[in-house]
Amino acid sequence: MTARILIIAGSDSGGGAGIQADIKTVTMLGGHAMTAITAITAQNTLGVQSVHAIPTEMVLAQIDSVVADIGVDAVKIGMIGSAETAAAVAARLVRPDLAQAAVVFDPVMIATSGSVLADAATTAAFRALLDRAMVATPNLPELDALGGEEAVLAHGCALLVKGGHAEGETVIDRLCEAGEGEAARWEAPRIDTVHSHGTGCTLASAIACGLGQGMPLEPAIARARDFVRLSLLDAPGLGRGHGPMGQQYVRNDGLFTGPALNQVTLPASDYAESVAFYKQMGLKQIVDSPQNGYARFEAANGVTLSIHVGDGVAGGATTYLESGALDAWVAYLARRGVSFEQMPKDEEWGWREARLTDPAGNRLCLYQAGEYRRYPPWRL
Repeated sequence: MTARILIIAGSDSGGGAGIQADIKTVTMLGGHAMTAITAITAQNTLGVQSVHAIPTEMVLAQIDSVVADIGVDAVKIGMIGSAETAAAVAARLVRPDLAQAAVVFDPVMIATSGSVLADAATTAAFRALLDRAMVATPNLPELDALGGEEAVLAHGCALLVKGGHAEGETVIDRLCEAGEGEAARWEAPRIDTVHSHGTGCTLASAIACGLGQGMPLEPAIARARDFVRLSLLDAPGLGRGHGPMGQQYVRNDGLFTGPALNQVTLPASDYAESVAFYKQMGLKQIVDSPQNGYARFEAANGVTLSIHVGDGVAGGATTYLESGALDAWVAYLARRGVSFEQMPKDEEWGWREARLTDPAGNRLCLYQAGEYRRYPPWRL
């Protein structure tokens, strides 16, 4: 069953953080995102220009609406809006129809741009939310504002101490649990980018999605960290300040359990000729190792294809490359000298296909299938 994730947070008009980042994250990780918006903000990559808190009764009405019909497996709490709303949400989360839902609390107080998003009264009201949370995910300034590690752990929830605001080339994140100290830690090289707006929202929502899908806390955090790092690496570079991340580009990266086909290696005989061919096909080269006879390319959906000189014998299988504009793609390639054995043709199984071979003799099918790839009329 699809995990149902209720997100209680503010809206970011710039689409980088808040509800917008949460929805993108949960959707890309396979969950169903539902929202209770606590505040509307006017903000962009340069900062927050205005904040309008949603009345507490309307926040609760949103929660009650989705709970009554759809149900909730996990809750992510971000920007809460006011002390009154914080107290009311905490009381609502202990009622029977939400008592079993895992709660991830990201106590949003300070935006990436430095804008303050929670006053002293609201921060004080966070105590009731910490009492209900399974895990809290403050950044270092927010952790200080909450009184430090021991003060948070005193509420009985786990604490993810995030190292993104610390100095140094290595980011260290630590999972601490009440009465047990450090339970896990992760270290990774810092990603040098200004396009980091929404990292905290994305991380917390990814954790909530994992918990809602039945993952234990530690692996849910590990997957969430991978998702955040890939989103940072995939950031589209929008805006003049702290730009949004690229959650929409995190696809086929092994973030789901079970087998996922996302890499094919084809044998090659002439390295330079095969590299030129696949670049001409429109694939983006991301690894160039001529001394090893190996190159890897990335497709538009994140799947990779590589060529390796001497690795196997060509011709034993057919590799399929899909396009939503097959005829235009084939015509473009043909004008540039690519030779086709079959031009685009409608097949009886519902696909439209063109066929050719690469310089090493590997068979390729360029195709357009639409819904028929995964949902043919005869699907089991």
